[in-house]
Amino acid sequence: MLDRTQPDQNPSAEDVASGGVPEQFAGDKPQGFRPLNWLKRAGQFFFALSFSSLTRRIVSLNLAGLVALVASILYLSQFRAGLIDARAQSLLVQAEIIAGAIAASATVQTNAITIDPDRLLDLKPGETYGGSDEYSPLDFPINPERVAPVLRTLISPTKTRARIYDPNGSLLVDSRNLENVLRYNLPPPAEKPGIVERGMVAVRTWLNRGDLPLYRELGPENGNGYAEVADALQGQKRSMVRVNVRGEVIVSVAVPVLRSRAIHGALMLSTQGDDIDQMVTAERLAILKVGGVAAAVMIMLSLLLASTIAGPVRRLADSAERVRRRIKARIEIPDFTRRRDEIGHLSGALRDMTSALYSRIEAIEMFAADVAHELKNPLTSLRSAVETLPLARNETSRARLLEVIEHDVKRLDRLISDISDASRLDAELQRQDAIPVDLRRLLTTLVSVANETKLGHDVAVETRFEGRSPTDTFAVSGHDSRLGQVVSNLLSNAQSFSERGSKVRLTCRRVRGEIEIVVDDDGPGIRDDALERIFERFYTDRPHQGFGQNSGLGLSISKQIVDAHGGRIWAENRAGPPDDEGVPTVTGARFVVRLPAL
Repeated sequence: MLDRTQPDQNPSAEDVASGGVPEQFAGDKPQGFRPLNWLKRAGQFFFALSFSSLTRRIVSLNLAGLVALVASILYLSQFRAGLIDARAQSLLVQAEIIAGAIAASATVQTNAITIDPDRLLDLKPGETYGGSDEYSPLDFPINPERVAPVLRTLISPTKTRARIYDPNGSLLVDSRNLENVLRYNLPPPAEKPGIVERGMVAVRTWLNRGDLPLYRELGPENGNGYAEVADALQGQKRSMVRVNVRGEVIVSVAVPVLRSRAIHGALMLSTQGDDIDQMVTAERLAILKVGGVAAAVMIMLSLLLASTIAGPVRRLADSAERVRRRIKARIEIPDFTRRRDEIGHLSGALRDMTSALYSRIEAIEMFAADVAHELKNPLTSLRSAVETLPLARNETSRARLLEVIEHDVKRLDRLISDISDASRLDAELQRQDAIPVDLRRLLTTLVSVANETKLGHDVAVETRFEGRSPTDTFAVSGHDSRLGQVVSNLLSNAQSFSERGSKVRLTCRRVRGEIEIVVDDDGPGIRDDALERIFERFYTDRPHQGFGQNSGLGLSISKQIVDAHGGRIWAENRAGPPDDEGVPTVTGARFVVRLPAL
């Protein structure tokens, strides 16, 4: 009998595809499955990041700065110049030692010695004797057979090339071929480098700045073609730095071979073609290795930085797109406000904007429903009166039906006018720029108009401004026409609830950073259950008036205008002395408006 409480023994395709294989199959997986799965997911993550334009820009800009830094270090590095100077100094010291050893090992040919006493006496201190085209009286010719073993012993450990020239600039000994110590013809030059090698040579020459003279191999008889050899045959030591055809740096020095203050020849030492370049290349490779490690670290940090920027921005954009499409009834924008950075500010702004958008949509839907409901009542009454009119039996009934029709038509006209005003209020407030409004002048003008017209009531309005001096200004930022509409609605509402001969009091004062406008009347006050509802659309509580005499949009429009100006409006009852039973009495209604002061 099968036990149906046990899980299915075969994993689903979705589990395998998502990597969520049940635990009972964990032992059947290869050892490298989980690391490979982790690497696969990491690769998918970095693959998704790589296609982000913001990620590519962050990585590219960071790498560009690092590449520029490394290239500048390679180009401006002083390691090569210091290495060349040190190499030249060491070669000069080495050349002087070898030249002394060569002069000491030279064989004297006695039958060739001729001394000119007059020229010898003419020598000044420090001046040598020699340098002429013919052997001088103190000339001791260098014997290559005796010099070669000494030169081989001294040159072999140094990995340098040594050449000895006679006083005429002819080559006597070359360390490249010490088996033949006599004069010989040099081997033909090497073949020219190929395209790839020429490209590497061009790069190497560019890194070496390309400001060094070109090194050329001269013939055995052209020793004077080397500037340092020519100076050495004149008794001066000199060093030169050149670049061969392969872009390799060659440092050469030449010193005179002196014996008894006479020049026997010149010794020229030069580095191998890749001697210095190997050390420079090793130093540059070390820089490149450090640059590579820094580049890898920078790429990882850039991807991490991009993930903290591009990921949240992508989520915010996707949420905004879903809000636009309205896939669901209400889309929540991701909350990143804890980040305390620009992404957090953007998230907060989008959340506030979305909340305001949904509130506006809901308000429009409610407004449309309320409008349809309010319009339906007079239309229904009007249709009933019109349908009943032909059936009226006498003039009295006909006149009553005509009064109902006229009343409903006026009510429709009033409703349509107030609805039109309320619908275009938001757009008008958004289009117009806020300007400073002087409430003292605005309220004075409105009170004067109210007292002159009485608005259909025999109720006067008095105004009072409370300030430190009569010249204090009460200024706010907003739209004077709409603020005037708010005050007119409040005054009209207060007059409509006041008895004939009474007064409505308007007070304006400064309360900390706000301007407060208070409208008091001596009417019956507001019922407790209506204090919050009186600002709702189409709500009216006028028992003393007939049905349909008021649209119920005046206070709603006033609250909408005050909210748009960043202010507050509320209603309350003015408490009077308690009655005989100790219950507080109401002496009238009070409407309070507070607006931010300039």
